[in-house]
Amino acid sequence: MGMPEQPLTHVSEFDPEDEYRPEPEPEPLPPKWMDGSVRIGIHASIAGSYVNALEAARKLGCNALQIFSASPRMWQGAPARPPQADAAAFRERRAELGLGPLVIHANYLINLAASQPMLQTRSIQAFHDEVVRALDLDADFLVVHPGSRGDARPEQSVATVIESVKQGSKRVYLGHLRILIENTAGMGTAVGWRLEELAEILAGLKNVPAAACLDTAHLFAAGYDIKTEAGLTSTLDMVDNTIGLERVPVFHINDSKIPLGGRVDRHENIGEGKIGAEAFHRILTHSRLGAMPPEGLAGRAFILETPIDQPGDDRRNVAKLWELAGLAEQAPPAEKGFSMLTPAIKKVQEKTASDARKVERTKMKLEASAGDGPSKKKKAHKPAAEKAKPAGQSKKSRKRG
Repeated sequence: MGMPEQPLTHVSEFDPEDEYRPEPEPEPLPPKWMDGSVRIGIHASIAGSYVNALEAARKLGCNALQIFSASPRMWQGAPARPPQADAAAFRERRAELGLGPLVIHANYLINLAASQPMLQTRSIQAFHDEVVRALDLDADFLVVHPGSRGDARPEQSVATVIESVKQGSKRVYLGHLRILIENTAGMGTAVGWRLEELAEILAGLKNVPAAACLDTAHLFAAGYDIKTEAGLTSTLDMVDNTIGLERVPVFHINDSKIPLGGRVDRHENIGEGKIGAEAFHRILTHSRLGAMPPEGLAGRAFILETPIDQPGDDRRNVAKLWELAGLAEQAPPAEKGFSMLTPAIKKVQEKTASDARKVERTKMKLEASAGDGPSKKKKAHKPAAEKAKPAGQSKKSRKRG
């Protein structure tokens, strides 16, 4: 006997609104360094460990920093990535100190504009390695020079830079990392000393998170008068009309040993060069260059790359920037007497320079003495009897005799 059939009393209809939809991930909060505060930093040494650079920046009174991720003047034969433990320790300590943004400067040997296939390939690989290390260290910006064009035409070199950046960042998820193309001073056949040229490069990198880093010493040497009030206004208008000020999140703040338009890259301590302290006060307090929107750009950083010839030069330059920005009282505390250049390091540097000069002098002496030597072999002396010529003997007869 079968079960009695139960009448169907309720029919449920599917309502699309009842479907489970996971809540969208909340938008990540902007990092603390984008809170509208002025960010001042310095290029800090990674000698010993990456963490040492963070400690140096802190002791110098910075709230931002720039580093190299590896030796800047060597093609890397070592693994591209830093040890995981080192990278993790760096990220953790940086978060504790609240330093930002973190800017990494790429290897000086990289030439993204190279026309020689071998050099271009090597540069693209080295740039790719820089990207990988920057991501491991959780950097915010990676600064790279465009390079030199050699015999190539300017328009051709711009295309080469664009292609090199694309290839070097290919198949890598960049996240919040932005690639910054730095302007140059215009030495030799350097690419990117004209703002228009820099703008062309950025225009070709629409699908890459790219922007610009402007160096004050390079701008001045390239002929942009940022020393005078009128000149700064004019230069900022040119930047805005070509690159766009909103695409300049980092400035390298350096005085210049070279006069306006000298086309040579030589940095000087703040206030001691051809640009001068008054000009840097205008730059650091200019509303269009600030870190407070809408006129300024949140998180914009001013990074020092000034020489450290004497112990304490680095600390004094950082303090000078805070003073010229009118923020000496709000500046992070610096550790009294600290410098990345210790007396011991200074002594080693002086000995190394002295040894190099001795080697050069010895080389010059050897070259000079070699140049003074006889260029031709001296003729052998003939005996007196052989030298005597019989009177009246012709040249022909003498040869026969």
